[in-house]
Amino acid sequence: MKAAITAQGTDLASPVDPRFGRAKAFVLVDTDTGQATAHDNSQNLNALQGAGIQAAQNVIDLGAEAIVTGHVGPKAFRTLQAGGVKVYVGAQGSVRDAVEALKAGRLSLVDKPDVEGHWL
Repeated sequence: MKAAITAQGTDLASPVDPRFGRAKAFVLVDTDTGQATAHDNSQNLNALQGAGIQAAQNVIDLGAEAIVTGHVGPKAFRTLQAGGVKVYVGAQGSVRDAVEALKAGRLSLVDKPDVEGHWL
């Protein structure tokens, strides 16, 4: 499965960013092969509005089947859901830790947003 993990950096050792829309980057990981690529999300860091929707569209465009993050708001959730992307929340530690938690089934697959819009 291709999973995008919200990150504060660009590699597997980077800390998970708990914010979806305003994460610094997404690390796209193939959970079967371990191959990882980093994708910048800085255009959304300081966006006045729409950061979650734009970030969700970026994740969909990357071909991710899942997003792993700390939290996701309502507009981003709806966009991800419309794009067929599964949403896992509660990720902590490094990107590598988040991938292992996903593979071990320790993250929550959600069917609704877990925070209100404009959560910081």
